[in-house]
Order: sequence, then structure tokens, then C-alpha cells
Amino acid sequence: MKERIYLDNAATTPLDAEVLAVMMPYLTTHFGNPSSIYSYGRESRLAIENSRKQVAKLLNAHPSEIFFTSGGTESSNMAINAAVRDLGCLHIISSPIEHHATLHTVEHLHQTGAVTLSFVKLLPNGHIDLDNLADLLATSTERCLVTLMHANNEIGNLLDIYTVGDLCKQYNAIFHCDTVQTVGHYPINLRNTPVHFITGAAHKFHGPKGVGILYINENVKIKPFLLGGSQERNMRAGTENLYGIVGFAKALEIASTNYEADSTYIKSVKLYMMEQLQKHIPSAVFNGDVAGSSLYTVLSISIPKTEKSEMILFNLDIHNICASGGSACSSGSNVSSHVMQAVNNDPNLVTIRFSFSKHNTYKEIDTVVRLLKEMM
Repeated sequence: MKERIYLDNAATTPLDAEVLAVMMPYLTTHFGNPSSIYSYGRESRLAIENSRKQVAKLLNAHPSEIFFTSGGTESSNMAINAAVRDLGCLHIISSPIEHHATLHTVEHLHQTGAVTLSFVKLLPNGHIDLDNLADLLATSTERCLVTLMHANNEIGNLLDIYTVGDLCKQYNAIFHCDTVQTVGHYPINLRNTPVHFITGAAHKFHGPKGVGILYINENVKIKPFLLGGSQERNMRAGTENLYGIVGFAKALEIASTNYEADSTYIKSVKLYMMEQLQKHIPSAVFNGDVAGSSLYTVLSISIPKTEKSEMILFNLDIHNICASGGSACSSGSNVSSHVMQAVNNDPNLVTIRFSFSKHNTYKEIDTVVRLLKEMM
């Protein structure tokens, strides 16, 4: 069997061996319920609180601002619903290219009559039109929640989080930023970032699946999203994902320590693939602001639709190459990605997203480009 070439790291990443090693004791001998008062419970509680302190230090936040969740989807749901229910936000401003965790939540709130909903315009390169965002904020008669992602998971465009945060501050709006693709991939200093909520998911940076964080700025007071227990300082009921939380903290520590070297290398792999595609498949079109403000881990391309290219993801899979047609959520669907519909709605193109990690090699890129050329 051919060795697998994995180029879908924006969907999930392989678990780092060091992360697994620190998780193992909490999967075996240190199994106490963190809410129990005896020693087994106390050592589990200590592991969680030490992890919280570590995550907070790495993000330059206070430990009291970090809440552990099941992942980015729960974190975004919690923040958006709380902003409406507890913070008086009756107008949500978002974009048509958000992750479905945000998009479906804001659409549900709008459909139930809880909020009015506006989508900010997009520029031709897929970036948010900041002038239009300012206009929406200035003309709103209700308090606004602005919910925009830091890096788009399909085309890789990066949001100017500071400009958006300053606009929200100017108009007394709440700012929720989905940072699932950037926590663990960029240094984030929450003391200097004008944001009320951010989200993170460990499995995007070589940590375990099923654990995430929600940062809630210390000046924001909200009620629990899940009821039934006093865990997470009364904010999220349910026995904590002990080994997941320990794994999250370790994965973020490794990512932060190795950021300079890893990000430089991963970006070089992305640029190499761009060069090889331009050389060997000149009909390929790059989606988003690929040469500008763009996530170094993501490369989205579109190629002319033919009988052969329509089956390209299937054929890549036959050759043990993992890529996606947009986001992981839409890859198994016949419906084109909502992001591509909003950015480049051309029915004559087929879109492929490649996303990279520190484990990918130039040799792998050569193999993929050669096979793509044969499949065209």
C-alpha cells in the first residue's frame, strides 16, 4: 500500500507524540473525577488548573478568562448565544463565509426572531469590506454583535482583527472572533487584542480532538451555556475532559515554542506548491488573497471542470492523497462550498483545498502536482 500523503491539516492534524505522552497518565492511573475531594480528584483538579494557567500565559490572558469546552463549535455557540441573551445584542453582523458553527447559529437566532442579521460585503479577493462593516455599525439602532473569523478555513484569508476590534469599541459592539485556525498557528496576545470572545480547538495544532477553549474577556459577564454542575467556575456543567485539557495545553506549548521555525517551513511548502502548480498546471486559479494577508497553512485552488477533474478528489483518494473540496464539512456533499459560492461562484470550476503541517515535504508536493497534472 502506498504511503498516505496528508494535505488536509485545516480539517484536523495528527496528534503529536509529546502530547500523547502527557495525556497517557490521565487516561490510565490519574483517572479521578476533578470534582471529587479525595487525592485522586485533587490531582485531576490540579492538572486542569495548571493547564488553564499555561494556556492563559501562552495567550497573555488571565486564567479566569479561559474556559475549556468540547471544541470550536461549542465555544462559538456559547459566545454568540450569550451575547444575545446576556449582553443585549439584538443585531448580529457576520459574513457569508463564516464556518457553519457561526453561520448556522446566527441564522437560527435570526429565524427565531431573536435578532436582526446583516452580512458584511466581501471584496473581490474574499476579504471583509471594512468600510461596509463600519457603515453597518454606524447605522444600527440596536447594540451589535460582530462575529467574524480570524482566518477563513477554506481560502485562508486573514482578518485585520485589530481594526475590527477598534470599530467594535467605537460603536460599543461585542466582538466574537472565531480563531480556530489561528490559535496554535500565530502568537496571540489577548491583552493587546480588542476582542470579547475567541475560540480554539486543540486538534487544529496537533492536539486531541474533542477539546477547545473559549476566551471570555474579564469585563464580560455572561450566564452558563450548559447547566447541571459547577464545573468551569459554574460556566460549563459536566465532568471535564481531563486528558483532553492536559493535551490542549501541551499542544499549545509546543506550537508556541516552535512557531518561528514551523511557520517558516510550512509557508515555504505552501509557496513551493504554488510555484509548481503555476509551472505545471497553468489553468489553476488560486482562491483568496493568496499572495497577501493569508493563512500560511492553507492553499485553495480551482481548476476547469471536466469529466476527469470532477472526480479529482476521488482519484486523489485512490492514490492515498488526502485533500478536500473546501472545508471538511462540505467535502462529502454534492453541494458546492458556501464559501466558494460567495467568493467565486463559477460553475465551470472545481475547487480543491490543500492544507499543510510541519510533517509535509517538498517530495510529497512533487508527487501531488504530478498526479494532478495526469488527472486533468
